[in-house]
Amino acid sequence: MPEVQLVEITKRFGNVVANDRVTLDIRDGEIHSLLGENGAGKTTLMNILYGLYRANSGRILIDGKPVSIATPQDALAHRIGMVHQHFMLVPTLTVAENYAIGRTSILERLSTRAFEQKVIADAERFGLPVDPKARVSDLSVGRQQRVEIVRALGRGARILILDEPTAVLTPQETRELMAALRRLAASGTSVVFISHKLHEVMQISDRISVLRAGRHVRTVQPAATSEHELALLMIGRDEFKPAVRQDAPRGSPVLTVKGITVNDDRKQAAVRGLSFDLHQHEILGVAGVDGNGQTELGQALVGLRPVMSGSVRLGGTDLTNCAPAEVIEAGVGFVSGDRQVWGLFPDLSVAENLISDEHRHMPYSRHGLLRPRAIASATAEMVRTFDIRPADPGLRAGALSGGNKQKVVIARAFARKPRILIVNQPTRGVDVGATEYIRMRLLDERARGAAILLISADLDEILSLSDRIAVMYEGRFMAVIPAAAATVEGIGLLMAGVTGSRAADAGAVPAAPPP
Repeated sequence: MPEVQLVEITKRFGNVVANDRVTLDIRDGEIHSLLGENGAGKTTLMNILYGLYRANSGRILIDGKPVSIATPQDALAHRIGMVHQHFMLVPTLTVAENYAIGRTSILERLSTRAFEQKVIADAERFGLPVDPKARVSDLSVGRQQRVEIVRALGRGARILILDEPTAVLTPQETRELMAALRRLAASGTSVVFISHKLHEVMQISDRISVLRAGRHVRTVQPAATSEHELALLMIGRDEFKPAVRQDAPRGSPVLTVKGITVNDDRKQAAVRGLSFDLHQHEILGVAGVDGNGQTELGQALVGLRPVMSGSVRLGGTDLTNCAPAEVIEAGVGFVSGDRQVWGLFPDLSVAENLISDEHRHMPYSRHGLLRPRAIASATAEMVRTFDIRPADPGLRAGALSGGNKQKVVIARAFARKPRILIVNQPTRGVDVGATEYIRMRLLDERARGAAILLISADLDEILSLSDRIAVMYEGRFMAVIPAAAATVEGIGLLMAGVTGSRAADAGAVPAAPPP
């Protein structure tokens, strides 16, 4: 008998139907993957199971008995845990202190030593070691995710929901996570694995369920399907064409960065004396585990974070520490890696977000007054071109799914046809169809003559799109190498700070690296 059954689950947000009579079962000790385009209803369905949302109709059964799950506390009582795409840890607290959050007993919460011992014991039991005394803000994203998983399991979860768990991991960390999930499943824990990475889903799953437009399309076993068939089930049409980079000569340098040092929020150096050139008709991919200075680099280049030393020049113009509006006016487009904080105004409409960089200029305004018809026409076209769903420019941006929020950010940056694009994690949390569309648009921008700095934790993305690859570790470039000379294993080693013969043997650094 299935351990958990979701029966005829329907969830509406106003006029939008996020889940439409979805029936799904999760069996004891299986890894069950959920696939679907952005807005297909995957996360919404799991948020209902975890008690963050209430379904408008339908039932949840555990071991054949109906249960009511109105809050995450109810879910935990039924041994259901969830690790979200955006982690729920308090960065200023230690691992043990985060572990204590939510405990009902005041004495329990005050006993830091006891929680440190519990973290150590649970981490060892689940094969996911973490340091209980480490401050969360000092941990890599992969380690933070490990803390979330251990915390959920330590609270007794036997059904573990993971939302996009490998989006920010190195290949080595991904392999470690996969091995840990297999161990958990073998011990009887059920794992729900939400992902857009088809090859990972095929590798890790016992069963795969596909949602499309809020409905359950099919549940299949990996041995009975293929990546291409899954893509077709997700998008409902035969339009899945991977982006292919065409070799082309790069142009002259457009952006010159010399010896910049940039601090993080703790006033510690996140970028350390970094120098590089960015050329026309070039994509320079920056690979690295989140937390090694990539985010601070991108923010400093567009004026969102001060440059403590060094310079940033666009042609003959010094952009060092210019305001973001000045940088945008100079011809720089920016896609933030954190759409929640930097990418969107969630309480404004989709249309208002799409024109936020250009609202002071024609055709959106004239003599200081906005032109509603021009705005409506232009933003409707952007919504259609970038397949933003629901296709309503008047909808509040904060109501969109994560992937559709990302499409708004991408559309705004690309619509201006900038000379330079600083793009951070452009396809994180975006479905397979939209991912390939965004990648093709990046290649189109490169062909147009744009110089693109692509910051991504997705090595497939870096390897397939980049002309050169810079691997960033602890604020510095470990190497800058031609994409043709790179291997996944070698880049992964450099991302982990490994140099020397081991990295060279894996193809990380060519015999004669370019200047």
